[in-house]
Parts: sequence; C-alpha cells; structure tokens
Amino acid sequence: MSEEKTFLPLSFERLTDAEMCRRAEAFNSLMCQRRTVRDFSAESLPRQVIEGAIRTAGSAPSGANMQPWHFVVVENAEIKRQIREAAEEEEREFYLRRASAEWLNALEPLGTDANKPFLETAPYLIVIFLKKFSSGDAGEKLKNYYTAESVGIATGMLIAALHNAGVATLTHTPSPMKFLNEILGRPATEKPYMILVTGLPAEGAQVPAIDKKPLEEIADFI
Repeated sequence: MSEEKTFLPLSFERLTDAEMCRRAEAFNSLMCQRRTVRDFSAESLPRQVIEGAIRTAGSAPSGANMQPWHFVVVENAEIKRQIREAAEEEEREFYLRRASAEWLNALEPLGTDANKPFLETAPYLIVIFLKKFSSGDAGEKLKNYYTAESVGIATGMLIAALHNAGVATLTHTPSPMKFLNEILGRPATEKPYMILVTGLPAEGAQVPAIDKKPLEEIADFI
C-alpha cells in the first residue's frame, strides 16, 4: 500500500495588477545593479546574512523535491589558500593550453587571467556541490533528478538573495574542480558546481563596462 500523501493549504498573497507591476519593476531595478566583482574587501560580514541567503537557496524548486545541493561556506584562511592554489593551477592550464583563441578573445574585455587573489581576500567562499544521489531515511541510496537544473535555480536564488542583502559576488568555475572534493572532504558522488566568492567590494573597485541585451532580443511573446 502506498503512503498517504499529505498536502497543505497554499500560502499565497494575491496582489493587485498595479502592485505586481510595481514589484516586478522594483526587483528588476535592484537586480540590474548587480555586477560581478573581482576586487573584494577583506572586511567580514555577519554570518547571519550568509545563513539567510543559503536558506533562500535551499527553498528552490527541485526535481522530485530531492534538493540535490550542498553548500560549503569557507571562512578559514588556510583552506581558502589551498583553494586558490589549486584553482590557479587549473586556470594556468586553461589560459595557456585549454582555451581556444575564440574563447580567450571573448574573455579579453573582462580583463581576467589566471591570477585569482579574490579567493583569499573575500571573507567567504560558498562552494556549491551538486549531489547525484541522496540517502533515504533507512540510509538507502536514492537517485536525484534534474540535478543541473535544480542546482542552477538554487544558485541563482542564492546570488539574488546575497545581492538583496547588499553583498557582492563572483561566480568562479575553474575546470576541472575535483580538487574541491578533496580539500573540503566531500564525497565523490558530489560534483563541484561553482565557487561563489562572497563579500563587500574593495574601496574603488571597478567593473567592466558591459551591456545586457534588451528584452526584445532575449524573449518572444507568442
């Protein structure tokens, strides 16, 4: 006999059309101010801010509600140093051998290179892992579904929550990233998804002058 399904009343606030439009525009205005930062201050942040943002990320929808993510928040200076050294080793290979000329040309306007001092400077590194499997109540191995989609949604919500709290971020994805499993003691069944560098911008920090595509180029209404 299958287990009885439990449902709860939906908690949902019905807004007026005017209020929906106002909120949509206000959130768009807020998020359009978000920029990827590469020059971080070493100034600390309240852990409560990081915890709240991760709780927001953990509320993301996921395939079969398996919640196939794990967040490792790194504050320890020695562990951050190890991550930087390992990441820069992979980045040197990328810039010298792995990346195509086309890829390097696309990166050139952003001013990136193999040196990643922000991995040590920023107060937090939030390392996001994708979990291929979960454990049931009896310790049995359970397959997770739509893992890339689920973790991608959670990561986007994490970035938005941090920006909403006044925190700057940088998405960093050295490839490969298996060194993170070893440094952080995570099982081989978890795949490193991203390092989210988290903190406050350094005084006088600058960002590349870039544009975002307008609505008519990124969406169709049919």
